Amino acid sequence: MFHSYTLRLAFLYATIFSISTLFLFYFFYVFTASYMTQQMDSTIQTEIQGLAERYKQEGISGLTALIAERINRHQATGNSLYLLTNYTLQPLVGNLDRWPKEASVDEDWIEFELVMDEQTNETHLARAKIFRLPGQFGLLVGRDIHQLTEAKRRIVQALTWGLVFMVLLAFSGGLVLSRRTVRKIERINQTAKSIISGDLSRRIPLTARNDDFDQLANNLNHMLDRIEMLMEDIRRVSDNIAHDLRTPLTRLRQHLEEARLEQEPTSQSAMGLEQSIKEADSLLSTFNALLRIARIEAGQIRAGFSEVDFHMLLQDVVELYEPLVEAKDQKIEQSIETQAVSDGDRDLLFQAFANLIENAIKYTPNHGKITVSLVVRPDAMIITICDNGPGIPEPERGKVFQRFYRLDQSRSTAGNGLGLSMVSAVITLHRGEITLEDNAPGLRCLIRIPS
Repeated sequence: MFHSYTLRLAFLYATIFSISTLFLFYFFYVFTASYMTQQMDSTIQTEIQGLAERYKQEGISGLTALIAERINRHQATGNSLYLLTNYTLQPLVGNLDRWPKEASVDEDWIEFELVMDEQTNETHLARAKIFRLPGQFGLLVGRDIHQLTEAKRRIVQALTWGLVFMVLLAFSGGLVLSRRTVRKIERINQTAKSIISGDLSRRIPLTARNDDFDQLANNLNHMLDRIEMLMEDIRRVSDNIAHDLRTPLTRLRQHLEEARLEQEPTSQSAMGLEQSIKEADSLLSTFNALLRIARIEAGQIRAGFSEVDFHMLLQDVVELYEPLVEAKDQKIEQSIETQAVSDGDRDLLFQAFANLIENAIKYTPNHGKITVSLVVRPDAMIITICDNGPGIPEPERGKVFQRFYRLDQSRSTAGNGLGLSMVSAVITLHRGEITLEDNAPGLRCLIRIPS
C-alpha cells in the first residue's frame, strides 16, 4: 500500500490541506491579536483624551485629582496604569512607583516589564502611551497586558493543537481512502495475474455500488470476454489445423516407411525416402510442439501438478547431457542447493531445462564451460544456466521467446524456433519469470520460480 500512487496522491492532498490550514490559522491569529491590541490601544487613547481635557480645564491640580480618582476606581482590577511626573521624572501621582527605565518622555507607545511581586520576581508585560504636558510634566497611561498576552498564548496553543489534529485526521483519512482504493485495484491485479497465468475465465468481481471502479471493471470484463472468445477461436483453429495435418503426415510417413522397406537399403531411392521420412518427422515434431505449447498456455496441465524436487530434477537433466558435453570436450559445473521443493509438472520442467542446457551445449564452442546453479531463497528458487558461447544480442533477447523466431534468419541451421517458446510457456505456467542476460562472453539464463 505504501508504494501505491493513490497513497502518494492522498498524502499530497493532505499536505496541501495542512499547509492551507496553517496559513488560515496564521492569518486568524494575526488578525485576532491585532484586533485585541487595537481595542486596548483605543481604550488607553480614550483615557488620555479624558485626562487631557481635565488638564485644559482645571490645570495640574484637576489632572492630579482625576488620576487619583481613577486609581481608586480601578484598584480592584489593577489593569490600568497611571503615572504623572515632573520635569525630572519624579512621580507626582500614580500607581507606578517610578518611571520605566525602558521609556523616554519623547517616545509614543512603549512596552515594559511590570514588577508585580518583588519577593517572587513575578512580572507582567505592560503597554502604555506617553503624553507630554506643558510645564515639562510627563504623563504615562497604560494597561497591564498580561491577560492579553495569556489570551494570545492560549489562542496559539489552541490553534496548534487544532492544526495537529487536523493534520492527523487528514493523513488518517488519506490512509483510509488509499486502503479502500488499493483494495479495489488489488482485485483487478489479482484477476490480471490469474489471466496471465493462463486462466482466461477469471473476471474482476463487481460490487453493488456501481461506482467508477465498477464501471472500469465491467468494461474490462467485457474486453476479457472478447479476448477469450478470440483466443478460443485462434486456439481452436490452430488445434484443428495441427490435428488435421498431423494425421495425413503420419499416414504419409507410414507410406514412405513402407516404400523404403521395399527398396534396396543402398539404393538412391531408399536414401531419398529416408530423407523424406526425416522431413516428415520434423514436421510432426513441429506440430506436436505447437499443440503442447497451446495446452501449456491454456493452463490445462496445471491440474496435474505435484511436489517437485528441483535439486534432483536439475541433477537428472545434467546427468542426461553429460555424454554430449564430453563428446564436445566441454565442461559442465553444478552448484545446486538442496531443499528446493515446489509444486509443478516434473516432465514439463525437465523438458524446459533440457532445452536450455541443450542450447547451451549447442552454441558453446569445444573446450567451453557451462554452469548450472540453483539458489534457494525464502520466496523463490533462482535457477541460472550460463555458457561462454556467442550469446544473444540484447535487442533480440525478448524476441527469441516468440514462436518460430530464430536468430538465423536464413534458417540454414536445424531447428524450428519453438524450443524457447516452450520454455517460456512452461515457466509462465509455473508463475515464474525468465530473463536473458550477458555472461561476458556468452549467455546467462536466469529463471525465478516461486517456492
